[in-house]
Amino acid sequence: MNLDEERMRICLALAKDAAQRDEVPVGAIVVIDGEVVAEAHNETVAQHSSLAHAELLALQKALSEVGDRYLPAAEVYVTLEPCAMCAGALVLARVRRLIFAARDPKAGACGSLYNLCVDPRLNHEIEVVSDILAEDAGTALQSFFQRLRSS
Repeated sequence: MNLDEERMRICLALAKDAAQRDEVPVGAIVVIDGEVVAEAHNETVAQHSSLAHAELLALQKALSEVGDRYLPAAEVYVTLEPCAMCAGALVLARVRRLIFAARDPKAGACGSLYNLCVDPRLNHEIEVVSDILAEDAGTALQSFFQRLRSS
């Protein structure tokens, strides 16, 4: 198993925690200089906020930890391709690298519907790596939504 897969496994565990709390199973971590400085999972239900996506929560924690408004050395790992809101936040935070598992054909903004992270018209571009443990993340998402539909 390579380093990206090891780190994505942390995100998958966070996603599992989210599902157990009836949140959409998405987990994210922020890594700086090889160290996980922040982790989060979706909390839109718990916080009563459509803004409480795993990526945003992890970015906020990392920015607080670093004490700056930018994260130029950061690598962000997330189990689902970020939406436009989260991709925009990653660009604004000047993250160096984004690694995600499953693609999101309905809302993905890092290659599926849009490609905000590598749009040269924006002030920053992010290296994007996709499909790391995508099958595991996709299975977790499918199971979650099947369970919702059957309840």
